[in-house]
Amino acid sequence: MDLSQNARFARGLALASPALLLGGAYISEYGFGLYPCEMCWWQRWPHFAAVGLALIAFVIPPARVWTALAALAILASGAIGLFHAGVEYGWWPGITSCAVVSGGGSGNALEDIMNTPLVRCDAPAWTLFGISLAGYNFLISTAGGLAVLGLLAKDRRA
Repeated sequence: MDLSQNARFARGLALASPALLLGGAYISEYGFGLYPCEMCWWQRWPHFAAVGLALIAFVIPPARVWTALAALAILASGAIGLFHAGVEYGWWPGITSCAVVSGGGSGNALEDIMNTPLVRCDAPAWTLFGISLAGYNFLISTAGGLAVLGLLAKDRRA
């Protein structure tokens, strides 16, 4: 595969941005107890797909096509993040009930149900400068996906 510098950078960015966002999501979940709601999971699935598509771009031609598909998956996660942030900020209603974290597995089903924390989709678990995790996913994913597509488009014009 003979790729230009822009296309190689786009391919690397298409792999790094969703991988880092997923890493941050898992660190916040397991390191800080910020359990995901249902819409948080919706945002993760396109990132999983983007990582897979970006990895394929390293081994199966045409790399530009796989990289562009990864960028579209990253943008899809950003769009879901925008929707989720809008639900959190009360801009529009959500379309789902809240998700729950799986119980402790103590062997007593009722005790597990009673001790399972409820995670609300309409209340941000954490914010920084008034922006929730869903909002940051929107900002970072949209910037990353557009950057990948921009690099690929710049490469086509050259």
